Amino acid sequence: MQNYIDLWAKTVKTGIIKSNLIPMIAALMLALYTYELDFVENIPNLIYAIIGSAFIIGAAGTFNNLYDRDIDAIMQRTKERPTVTGELNTKLILIVAIILLVVGIAILALTTPLAAFLGFLGVFFYVVPYTMWTKRRTIWNTEVGSISGAVPPLIGWASVAPDLWYPAVWALFIIMVIWQMPHFYAIAIRKQDDYAIANIPMLPVVKGQRRTYIQSNVYLVLLMLTSFLFLPLSIGLTLASIVLGGIWLWISFVGYRQMDGKKWANKMFGYSLIYMTVLFATVIIYAVVGMIVQ
Repeated sequence: MQNYIDLWAKTVKTGIIKSNLIPMIAALMLALYTYELDFVENIPNLIYAIIGSAFIIGAAGTFNNLYDRDIDAIMQRTKERPTVTGELNTKLILIVAIILLVVGIAILALTTPLAAFLGFLGVFFYVVPYTMWTKRRTIWNTEVGSISGAVPPLIGWASVAPDLWYPAVWALFIIMVIWQMPHFYAIAIRKQDDYAIANIPMLPVVKGQRRTYIQSNVYLVLLMLTSFLFLPLSIGLTLASIVLGGIWLWISFVGYRQMDGKKWANKMFGYSLIYMTVLFATVIIYAVVGMIVQ
């Protein structure tokens, strides 16, 4: 039984579900604070948003695994996925993915129709423009995929807020879009041989590590500039975001000169997780403290 659960956990990518729920919750909490909404009254929306988001993220991961099983069979890090090994029936996996998508959208609709629509868009962008179109065709696949990866904050905000036009929510969205480039570029260098064998045109595979390093730094500068979108809401969040981005840029500069490409990528990947965790934890704490003292 435990093995069967583990197989499904790999198929729906529970790790990605957990990591994407954090920014979704952060945006929801920030919206509650920004619009001075009652937390207790919005507990049902919080629950619906968590469950609905988990379902649609799981659906996106499952569709991705189904479509990519040919290249997953070639790559060392993915060849043990149940969609590759055949430990789970392909038709059953497809049915489960569809059910997760439909049920997830329906649950999000219990918050607001906009949240449900954004959930659908997130899955669509991940499956069609990214997985089925750009992933195997262009070095810009990471940029295309980043759009779907940045939808969770929009879902969280839309679950309780009356609109999407406040600068802070776009700060969260744009930060998540930009964050994914240095994060996934680092992964691409760490697994460069895998991607090359599978003929996936990741940036370091096609353009080399030097180009990847330069492009990562450009995005890190943009990441720091995006922090100023927090300014109408909080100087503290603005400064925290700038400092976290500055540390990442410093790690990139220093690390690239002191280490080889793989070691630099390991440092960049490790800090990318710290950056995301600390930033969104800071947003959650800021919102919670703000609601308490309101």
